[in-house]
Amino acid sequence: MKLPGPDHPITITANPKRVRVSAGGVVVADTTHALTLKEASYPAVQYVPRTDANMALLARTERTTHCPYKGDASYFSVNANGKSLENSIWTYETPFPAMAEIAGYLAFYPDKVTIEEVA
Repeated sequence: MKLPGPDHPITITANPKRVRVSAGGVVVADTTHALTLKEASYPAVQYVPRTDANMALLARTERTTHCPYKGDASYFSVNANGKSLENSIWTYETPFPAMAEIAGYLAFYPDKVTIEEVA
């Protein structure tokens, strides 16, 4: 486990905008409670509470990955409009203590789904 610091900063802030995630025109998540995670030089990632996602459209996959800063990630595919978008969502169900805020949140690959921020 590594801690964020000057050499690898990670910040988590509440997103004041509404975040809507869709796949093939089907809304997968819609929230006013997203968290924006900024990590080092990577693009910012929107984390959406599971309670604001249509979990009926999601299917857990076998894929897992490990981040030395956040912990072990699990993955979901989105099933919408007869298509399956494999491993298009990741989640840290039990993140390391420094990243505890993102527990129970989902993050979406922007190249697989549409993520909109609405004022």
